[in-house]
Amino acid sequence: MTKLWKKDTDALQQVTDFTVGDDLQWDAVLAPFDLFGSIAHVLMLEKVGLLEKEECNQVVKGLQGLYKEFTQPGFSIPEGYEDIHSYVEALLTDSLGDPGKKIHTARSRNDQVLVDTKLYLRESLANILEEVVALSGELLDLSEKHKEDLLPGYTHLQLAMPSSFGLWFGAYAESFIDDLEQSQTAYAYTNKNPLGSAAGFGSSFPIDRDLTTKLLGFDQPHINSVAAQMSRGKTERIVAQSLVNIADTMSRLAMDVTLYANPHFGFISFPKEWTTGSSIMPHKKNLDVMELIRARCNQIKALPNELFLLSGNLPSGYHRDFQLTKTHLFPAIESLLSSLQLMRAMLQSIEVKKGLLDDVKFNELFSVENVNQLVQEGVPFREAYRQVGLAIEKGEYSPERELNHTHLGSIGNLGTERLRDRLHNVWSTLPIDENRAALQRLLQPR
Repeated sequence: MTKLWKKDTDALQQVTDFTVGDDLQWDAVLAPFDLFGSIAHVLMLEKVGLLEKEECNQVVKGLQGLYKEFTQPGFSIPEGYEDIHSYVEALLTDSLGDPGKKIHTARSRNDQVLVDTKLYLRESLANILEEVVALSGELLDLSEKHKEDLLPGYTHLQLAMPSSFGLWFGAYAESFIDDLEQSQTAYAYTNKNPLGSAAGFGSSFPIDRDLTTKLLGFDQPHINSVAAQMSRGKTERIVAQSLVNIADTMSRLAMDVTLYANPHFGFISFPKEWTTGSSIMPHKKNLDVMELIRARCNQIKALPNELFLLSGNLPSGYHRDFQLTKTHLFPAIESLLSSLQLMRAMLQSIEVKKGLLDDVKFNELFSVENVNQLVQEGVPFREAYRQVGLAIEKGEYSPERELNHTHLGSIGNLGTERLRDRLHNVWSTLPIDENRAALQRLLQPR
């Protein structure tokens, strides 16, 4: 196995197998981001005089050439390499000779994997937030489309008050917008540059960390080199908490959809193409997609605790324990992203039942409306409550079904445009396009 730290003695194969584990699988995910970090580092080395211009051009061209290979579907790191860092250095050394051996000057695998992880999490979070924005927009469109369609409101899963599909769709849109606002902090934390912290104690080389920060599109560097190393694990936990908030909203929405599509409720339905069947019951139309979204999102809720337990008793500095964060976090990112995509696709096909509250079984939903009407006619609230309650108990209640909700956030005043403004404002503060553009510039010919 090719190891950057190898001298004259090989580690036992048992040690190698145990310490590498399945890490190469996840390092393949980081591979394109490792190239970005290396290109920025090499350009900086040339600027500060640690690499000749021609050597720099050769190495940058070599790294850019690897990018196309590393971004092909099914890319994997061959057996015999310890990690993506050793694989890249070996490829460059094989093709360029000595210039390839110089790319590790003034850095460590510790800050390499830190910058790879930051870049990967920054882009992954951007992809997830893009989907949340699109899903929120879809929910707001549905809210406006169905603002006149009434829906039973429940507390304790018992009939409560009239609601509407407009109010229901809009509630989830606003909840996702809340999640986006919290995610701004997570995105900002991924947008700090750890490169140059080396093994966690800086370097005696005259490196320019502000330059690599700019080249990689980071907002700012982690200033203290020890603090930069301490961001390993912390970055993953902060991102994980952001994922959990989104997953929590998603799992609740999936539960509502599953419940409301039950024939005993019959509030919504989907084209049969979105359902699955049974091996023995020919009538079944199961919403398996929603059930799996619910389950996947509930699994993700355990993620921050798993990451806390991995690093909970560690002192400052790098520890191999952090390698295992990828095993927990990377699959969760992929799971949440695909769940968001499917949720939005399904909602585009949702069918809403009209006239639900015309059924007499929903008569008691209007009791509060009738109490409020008596109050507006001058009856004290507690007396109005008693009158309507007695009528219900005696079986003499006949509701007035007219609704007159006018305050902000009610059935008759959803505040959709204000929610659209919030959605636009939170999205416009995220420098996602600028960050992506910075990385693409690193791939341009010199």
